Amino acid sequence: MATSSTGFSGQGLRRLREVLAGHVESRKIPGLVALVSRGGHSHVEALGTMRHDGGAPMRRDTIFRMASTSKPVTMAAAMVLLDECRLRLDDPVDPWLPELADRRVLKRPDGPLDDTVPALRPITVRDLLTSTFGLGVDFESMASPIRAATFERLDYSVASGPAPDPDEWMRRLGELPLQYQPGVRWQYDLSNEVAGVLVSRVTGQPLETFLRERILDPLGMNDTAFHVPADKIDRLPPLYGPDPQTGEFTVWDQAAGGRSSTPPAFQGAGGGLVSTADDYHSYFRMLLNHGMHGSERILSRTAVELMTTNRLSPGQQTARDTMFSGVAHLSCGQGTSGGWGFGMAVRTARSDYAPIGQFGWFGGTGTTAYADPANQLTGILLTQVGLSTPDSPRAMNDFWTTIYQAID
Repeated sequence: MATSSTGFSGQGLRRLREVLAGHVESRKIPGLVALVSRGGHSHVEALGTMRHDGGAPMRRDTIFRMASTSKPVTMAAAMVLLDECRLRLDDPVDPWLPELADRRVLKRPDGPLDDTVPALRPITVRDLLTSTFGLGVDFESMASPIRAATFERLDYSVASGPAPDPDEWMRRLGELPLQYQPGVRWQYDLSNEVAGVLVSRVTGQPLETFLRERILDPLGMNDTAFHVPADKIDRLPPLYGPDPQTGEFTVWDQAAGGRSSTPPAFQGAGGGLVSTADDYHSYFRMLLNHGMHGSERILSRTAVELMTTNRLSPGQQTARDTMFSGVAHLSCGQGTSGGWGFGMAVRTARSDYAPIGQFGWFGGTGTTAYADPANQLTGILLTQVGLSTPDSPRAMNDFWTTIYQAID
């Protein structure tokens, strides 16, 4: 039975529910919340439970740790500053981030940390927004000395403990050489964290304060923040990282008393947000509407176009393709979608069910959010299962495969 008024077929939405329910019934994913929207109509599925051993059911307003799915939202703060000419894409960042001035660069990407040459030019705002400033996660050099040093000084994952305040974090970053010359190679994650510090220093406010004033509050994203307050903590499930060998559920982070229950010293733009399916729907609909939320303009049309179209040169693109193709078998293809805009992936080739032009990203805590301009479609899938096993990536893959079959 067709339901063309929603943009999806009734049969397709039933199939979506069946596929997602299968992942929950497999006991590999305790629960999930999925939202799909098209043409002003949305459909939500909340399946399973908050905990792996049962308990409270998943709800539409369950709050999830967004991990790297934070990137598309936090980078909007930098776009506001570009719109207002408080930042310029090709300006050096030295005035605000003096820790990154006068950089040294490794002679060889896998060489010793003291074998360096001077940087050929300063790091620019564009380098940070495109993830090409010279440091970051590079799947081709995970055993290199610079990777070990970067992880030791700057990582603040569950295993490493919380990060220090932004100034101390930047001081540690400033002690390291760059792995590549600025603008040469796309590398993952670290540049987004630096961009968050840049926003804070330019505005003279904590990142969350500026993000809330200019993005979150105008969009009604009331449950999106860098921590979950006590009066909402019952809506946050534990975060699980199943054992890669046995599949046994291991708690990476509890709700009450966990890392997300208190304000962090470092508001990580690369992966620190918590949010809900409806909040993210509001944000991605704004992007599909060219920066408009109802009658209010949040971002300029051109700022949205910069964010959501490929910004990589052919050489940068080749490095990104090579990096993610090497781990596609582990992540069920997540991340292999082609190009990169500002804080998010942009599909530049048809490699699966999603068309060219789709933009968004996924997170290591089992989250995914993308929008598709060609079909005016938004899809969000949120789980509480990290990517220590392929289970949540498989659910993401099946979610997107089924959505595109459901389009009426």
